[in-house]
This record gives sequence, structure tokens and C-alpha cells, in this order.
Amino acid sequence: MTGSSLPDARAADVPDNRSSALAGVLIGIAVMAAVDEIVFHQLLAWHHFYDRSTPSVGLLSDGLLHAAELLALVGGFFWFADLRRRGALAARFAWGGFLLGAGGFQLFDGLVDHKVLRLHQIRYGVHLVPYDVVWNVGGAVLLLAGAALVWRARSRPPRDGSR
Repeated sequence: MTGSSLPDARAADVPDNRSSALAGVLIGIAVMAAVDEIVFHQLLAWHHFYDRSTPSVGLLSDGLLHAAELLALVGGFFWFADLRRRGALAARFAWGGFLLGAGGFQLFDGLVDHKVLRLHQIRYGVHLVPYDVVWNVGGAVLLLAGAALVWRARSRPPRDGSR
């Protein structure tokens, strides 16, 4: 038999900071989309992803959001598992990416979906300012925490063999 018997010619045991962060971002987006959908769309029934049409269209939009969220979650975990299998997972970057993705999704939803595109509001029949402030500040805190983790991971070498 000629050639390498290894299925992957990429170097093992070399941390891939960028891919670790991006896999975390994808998982973070998916998890926050799932939390939004489960809590606000299904349990509280405060809104659908798209509320500017019939309830059937709103339900369809929720289903499409759910499908996209599941694809992102599965894709992110496959990416994460591949990094781990190759010994290339940089855990600090993955966690930072997760928070960046979760906060980025929430802030994008609060600013673009709610205010610019007006696809839906957090809740109807109430004064929106407190809801908007909590939603957007929460997203910004997650985003800043993720950025701080990534910055810290870039500026410090791994301790005790961890990445």
C-alpha cells in the first residue's frame, strides 16, 4: 500500500484558533436562536419570527427559523467534533466564539429584525422600551464577553496543556 493511511493529511495537535472560534460562533447562533424560538415563540407565544402576515405564515416562518437553527447546530457540532478529533480544538477560542455567536444573534435580532425590518416585536400590547433594553443589553453583554474571551485567549499562551 502506498501513500498515507491517515484519512486527513492536516497536522494534528496544532490548535486551530480561527476554526475553533468560528465553530463556536455557529453553535452560539444556533443555541440562541433555539432559546428565542422555544421561549418566546412557543412557551410564551409572544411572537413569531414573521408577524406581519397571517398566523399560518408566522408559524411557517418559525418552522423555517427552526430548520436553519438545527442546520447551524449540527454543522457547528460536526465542525467542533472534527477539530477535537484532529487535536486542533482551541477551547478558549471556541467558548469565546460561542458567546460571540449568541450575543451577535440576539443583538442582530433586537436591532435589525425588531427595529429595522420590523419582522416582529418581542411582545405586543406592552410598552416596548424595557423589553428592548433588556434584550439588546443582554445581547451586547454576551457579545462583549465573547470578544473579551477571544482577546484574552489571543494574548495568553495556553496553561497546563489546555487550549
